[in-house]
Amino acid sequence: MDFDLIVRGGTLPDGRAADIGITGETIAAVEPNLPGPARNEIDARGNLVSPPFVDPHFHMDATLSYGLPRINASGTLLEGISLWGELKPLLTHEAVRDRALAYCDWAVSMGLLAIRTHVDVCDDRLLAVEALLDVKKTIAPYIDLQLVAFPQDGFYRSPSARDNTLRALDMGVDVVGGIPHFERTMADGARSVTELCEIAAKRGLMVDLHCDETDDPLSRHVEQLAFETQRLGLQGKVVGSHLTSMHSMDNYYVSKLLPLIAEAGVSAIPNPLINIMLQGRHDTFPKRRGLTRVKEMQALGIRVGWGQDCVLDPWYSLGTADMLDVAFMGLHVAQMSSPADMARCFDMVTNVNASIMGLDHLGVAVGKRASLVVLDAGNPIEALRLRAERICVIARGKVVAERTRQETRLSISGRPALVNRRHRAT
Repeated sequence: MDFDLIVRGGTLPDGRAADIGITGETIAAVEPNLPGPARNEIDARGNLVSPPFVDPHFHMDATLSYGLPRINASGTLLEGISLWGELKPLLTHEAVRDRALAYCDWAVSMGLLAIRTHVDVCDDRLLAVEALLDVKKTIAPYIDLQLVAFPQDGFYRSPSARDNTLRALDMGVDVVGGIPHFERTMADGARSVTELCEIAAKRGLMVDLHCDETDDPLSRHVEQLAFETQRLGLQGKVVGSHLTSMHSMDNYYVSKLLPLIAEAGVSAIPNPLINIMLQGRHDTFPKRRGLTRVKEMQALGIRVGWGQDCVLDPWYSLGTADMLDVAFMGLHVAQMSSPADMARCFDMVTNVNASIMGLDHLGVAVGKRASLVVLDAGNPIEALRLRAERICVIARGKVVAERTRQETRLSISGRPALVNRRHRAT
């Protein structure tokens, strides 16, 4: 077989060493010592070759807007929402598009080739929706972008949000979103979950709700979400994002809640960088850190992925489009320190996130799309420890980003000339 590209000798996440033969946009072979010829070859020996990184929770309409029109002085979620409300009237189509495209350049450089972004529909112009639909077309050759119709100010609380949500879906937005805990009453929140799931079921769409992103243990809209998922036959198509109230819930109630979520096939997306930054702001000590019950969910078979959420916007003043940063923080806050748990954290920002988004074409296997990342690491755990350099990024069979391995030169008598912090156990 003739290949357009062969990635030679890389180590796969499961520990196997193999060549990966690519024809067109598809992986045609994964096996040791593939015969040539190939039009192009990449020497990946000694390096990890992974599926692309996937971010299932982001806000691209706000990204790279940090400091506009001012900085979030309190650092709270609610001030961030208020600040975003001040910025929305000042947005232009061009500014939203250009910042989003700049972020996508960062994403490609970091091997992040699939993103689900929530887009605020509470601006009657739906300017951000139009801008991100343009971005989606522009980046389609190298990034899978899913848009979520997100009524940031409340599906019922904002007077035109319901109509705008439907308009956005009619324009081609992919996923139904919501924010039930931000409605004026718990009852309105529950009612919004019901209607949003009904809209998704009628249109054959997925659901991804900002759900219970609060320190209030009585915010329990994920229970309603699990019920509606089963009632409407949406199993496997529904996500509860954040779920931070669960860190404060009574343990007995959680012992009932988690099996309901598992039974309904609802997935969870905590966002560790942002959750631990925004939650617990009203606490003195002990201070809650805002992460949902990740390991307990996984023990019951619930799909849990890590999300980035924000980069340089009204809610978060940092970020680099690096999903290894996200997994590294999640590993620490969730205390996932065993070798199996650490490897799982890597899987969460690749295969699990792709599964949550329904991107079955991604993976390192014959017949999958030829989108891959070569990392300066020997295995997934080392990739997390180092937040490893992306030596090469391949999207749809084409090399789209390359980076020289970063090594530090030492000038110390009797010590090695170069140091790169990789570790080979003796």
